[in-house]
Amino acid sequence: MKLGIIGGTGDQGLGIALRLAKAGEEIIIGSRDVKKAENAVSLVKNMLADDETRNIRGATNQEAAREADLAVLTVPLQAQILTLKGIREELQGKIVVDATVPLDSCLAGRPNRYVDVWEGSAAERSQAMLRDQEVKVVSAFNNMSAASLTNADKDVDCDCLVSGDDPEAKKVVMELAEKIPGVRSIDCGALENARIVEKITPLLINLNIRNQIKMAGIRITGL
Repeated sequence: MKLGIIGGTGDQGLGIALRLAKAGEEIIIGSRDVKKAENAVSLVKNMLADDETRNIRGATNQEAAREADLAVLTVPLQAQILTLKGIREELQGKIVVDATVPLDSCLAGRPNRYVDVWEGSAAERSQAMLRDQEVKVVSAFNNMSAASLTNADKDVDCDCLVSGDDPEAKKVVMELAEKIPGVRSIDCGALENARIVEKITPLLINLNIRNQIKMAGIRITGL
């Protein structure tokens, strides 16, 4: 599967690109600036073995969205709508994984405080924006720390909480997430449940700050 990491030059995007490239997926890291995308590719390649770097390259966000079979949106809240406006035509009929978390730091505030959005969650915001394109939006990867994802030599000690309204799209994303060593995917139901899942991230950030760590994650027991 060819994956486009939209806005993939930040820590979260780099981590997802790294892990899924290592798992053998074809990766296109997208950015508004192709030079930044190419620099991000170089960073990822430096963390991988030579035989794991063949299927990763940089492109503009628009090119990445056009060529990808599945797109992963990894931009901060303030860039979410503007980014989607620039690529909405290229996403027609595709699965879009939204990893956005509305954090107060996006508004120059605290990183461990959630910001309520009108649509209920960042993922529902994407769904509303892309509805005319028949896009299947799935919320995933929100609670995985970038530090865990970029620590490529160790398993990720965190479940992937997945929400979405299309069962087949969720299944594709859940199987993709479980290609990352240590990750178990949890079906959290409809996309509206992203309202709960996204709010776990500022809690984990708070735990990281309080305990002077970087890799706090969440596990669901009893399943």
